[in-house]
This record gives sequence, structure tokens and C-alpha cells, in this order.
Amino acid sequence: MTLRIDIGGVPSGRVRFAASPLAELTAMLHVLAEPAHHPQLAGWAADVWAGLRPELAERLREAEFLWRSSRADFLVPARPRPTLAEELDDVDRIDDETYVTAALITTCGSNRVHFGTPSPLADATARERALDLAQARGVLQEAFAERLLADPAAVRARVRDTLEQCAEAFFDAAWAGAAVQLATDLRVKNDLLKRQGIAAALAAVSSAITLSPDGDCIVVDKLQDNATSGAGVTLLPSVFGRPHLVAVHAPGWEPVIQYPVADPIAAEPVSLETVTLRLEALAHPVRLRLLRTLARGPHTTGELADAWQLTPPEVSRHLAVLRRAGLLTSERQGRYVRYTANLPDLTSLGSDLVTAVLR
Repeated sequence: MTLRIDIGGVPSGRVRFAASPLAELTAMLHVLAEPAHHPQLAGWAADVWAGLRPELAERLREAEFLWRSSRADFLVPARPRPTLAEELDDVDRIDDETYVTAALITTCGSNRVHFGTPSPLADATARERALDLAQARGVLQEAFAERLLADPAAVRARVRDTLEQCAEAFFDAAWAGAAVQLATDLRVKNDLLKRQGIAAALAAVSSAITLSPDGDCIVVDKLQDNATSGAGVTLLPSVFGRPHLVAVHAPGWEPVIQYPVADPIAAEPVSLETVTLRLEALAHPVRLRLLRTLARGPHTTGELADAWQLTPPEVSRHLAVLRRAGLLTSERQGRYVRYTANLPDLTSLGSDLVTAVLR
């Protein structure tokens, strides 16, 4: 499974490394929403939650769909600015149609959902489809989608205000330390880019990112097969994003890759018995694909079947194997049963596997 970013004919100066305050804030918000993805930051997340005003904590839960399972494209900018305020100003310049589409894709929980023509802002049928998809994700998702479609301007203003409150509550202090690490990483990457070229710079980013032999494509190991192109590619280092490799590649958006800076902490040893038991459950490629999907957030059997073009009984059989191995949890919400990857037990298999699943 790969994402191919076409850079044929793109000037070398348009493949760039830069730091983005907004993208790093979004990574922090993801840590707060999914602390199990980031055990090394569990203490930081607990301290932040403990210090948040109740109103701000509620606001973060209200809008967490913009950064929890995937990132809304407008939160990972292709043209980073020096300050968070400047980047939020750029977000404000995005038209309602583009903003709402990006927000609905993350709220509805699948990058295979495409809202185009007709628009859910103007077409009743498209609106009902969007609300049905959001409702399948949960009551909070449905309520957020309803507010977004009823009054985009109000939701946009509320989201910006929430992010600005986060800056005062925890981001400014965390950014002061993270910015130093990002600057160090950027010096290394930009020096490699200048002296040795794109291939060397990408190799230093991650083994999951390579340059095609003809030099015309950047190839990224991601969950789905996709292809995109643009006037350039922006690579954003992240301290709080580890181990995720986030890629913006939707049509109409400049390609962006947010990658984790190097982790100085060595992987812990794992139990051979646990590895043997659980890798047997992961030996089937379909089960591994399902697990990679579930690592991004809860899904129903029907959603998994639709995403991977399988029948619900096939999906159920594979989920049963993963559940017997203790690699899944489930929760019933009304008429839906939603499955989630058991990340703590996956972690016991080793950091390489967890990083690959969460990539």
C-alpha cells in the first residue's frame, strides 16, 4: 500500500522542509485524544488534561474528530508561517466548501468518503448522506456534522477560538521546547537536500519514504493506494507526532508530509510467547490491513467491509481471529458495534510493528 506523490518537473526548491506551529499543535491535540498512541507522552497528556479549564476540555472533545483518527487537511499547512496566528489566518481564507469537505471527511471517519458535487451545503440528499455517515461514528460526530452543515461560519469561528485557547493553555509552553528540536532537525534535512539531493533527505526522514528510481515520485508507505501531485511538496518535522507519518494528499490540496523527528529511546524487549501468539493472528494480510484501519479509530463491520471491498461475513471471521488473540476491543453504541485496535497489547509485540500499524 503506497501513496505516490508526483514531483516530475517540480523545481527542487519546491520540495521543502519547514516547521509549522499549527501542524505541531494538531499533533499535540492528537496526543491528547489518543494517548495510547503515544506512551512516551502519557505523562504530558495527563498533566495537560488536569490543567485544562472544563470548558476548554469540553471543546476539545467536541471537535476531536478533526485530529483524532486523521487530520483535517487545513490543519497541516503546505505553506507554514512563523506563528500560529498567521497560519490560522490562512485557514480563515479557505472557502466554506473546502473547509466543510475536509472537516466532514475526518468527522465521518474515512478518507474514502468524498464530498464533491452536489455539495452537502446545498443539496439535501448529499447532506443526509453526510449525516448518516457521521451518525454511524457516534452521537458526538453526528452533532458536530449537523452544526457544521447548519452554520459553517459559527463552527469555523469556534474551532479557531478553541485553538487559540489551546495556545494559552499549553501549546505556547510546549512549542518553546519543541521548536528547538524541530530547528535542529530542519538544519540536518535542509543540508542533506542541498548537498546530496532529495533521495538522501527522504532517506533521513523515514524508511517509509523513498524516491522512485526515475526520480519523478515520492513513495510513502500508507494504508491505501493513492496518487497525487501539486506544485511542490512540504515536509514538516514533528516532536509530538511520533510515530505517525501524516500525509495530506486530497485533490485540491498541496501535498504535505508530517514526519516524526528521530526517537532517542530504544525499543523495549518483548515476550517471545506474546509475539508467537499474536503474530499468528496477524499472519493473514487482510487481518493486518483491518488492524491498520482500526488503529486509526473505531470502525463497524460494515465500514470495514465497504473500505476493503469485502463481505461483512468475511470481515467478521477475521475480526474474530483478532479478538481471540486479544488484539481488538469492541463497544456497542445503539445498533452499531465498533471495533478498536488494542494498542497496549500491540505495543508488547515491539515498536517496529506498532509504528508500521500506526503509520
